[in-house]
Amino acid sequence: MGWSISNSNDSKLVCTALSKAIECRNPPKGLVFSIRIRGSNYCSYETRKYLLSNKIRRSNSRKGNCWDNAVAESFFGSTEKEKWNINYFYKIQEAEELLFDHIEVYYNRHRSHSSLDFVSPVQFEVNAA
Repeated sequence: MGWSISNSNDSKLVCTALSKAIECRNPPKGLVFSIRIRGSNYCSYETRKYLLSNKIRRSNSRKGNCWDNAVAESFFGSTEKEKWNINYFYKIQEAEELLFDHIEVYYNRHRSHSSLDFVSPVQFEVNAA
């Protein structure tokens, strides 16, 4: 998963998160990018250009249908229940540090996932290799 944090909710934020995901995961060409939130930053010219240049296909979920993107919905739901509310941060660096710790350390390396036979994503990939 790629993630990013910024003071601005714009296409640069989306492209930075996608860049992190591509750099970290090295996905095959033809990847489908599923959009959780319907915002102009996901549909902007800059984002479309970025997706096209990386041969990533965009897929919007249907309005009001959380099942279209159940994995992302599950991530955000469990993160909100398990950790914190982002509105409580005074500095963006505080939120970034906590996000890094939660996503990169806990969620990907230690938290068991029911969709992965109750192992972490990192362990699932090790087992699959």
